[in-house]
Amino acid sequence: MKPNNILTKSAILAANDLPSESVTVPEWGGDVLVRTMSGTDRDAFEASLLDKDGRMQNVRARLVALSLCDASGTRLFEDNEIAALGLKSARALDRVFSVAQRLNGIGTEQAASVKKV
Repeated sequence: MKPNNILTKSAILAANDLPSESVTVPEWGGDVLVRTMSGTDRDAFEASLLDKDGRMQNVRARLVALSLCDASGTRLFEDNEIAALGLKSARALDRVFSVAQRLNGIGTEQAASVKKV
């Protein structure tokens, strides 16, 4: 049986495969765009979760920073702004965090497996 649609390298690289979703955050007074992370961002997220003592640090702010984007898909926050973002309302961060988890396929099982590594 012949495959239907064999993709080329250029087709894969040109694919718009980072969908985003608008989330209303009343605590911040408006809506934000949450996007699917790139593979590079996902690896950075997983690598940054545990501190030197094996404790998870600022998980919500890290995922939110890697997932919030502008209308063109560019990240809103740089890595050096994660601590400042972590000082924002936990309720607001949770709203965005839950959507980022869903869009990126990150659940409690994935978080537990990262913690075991």
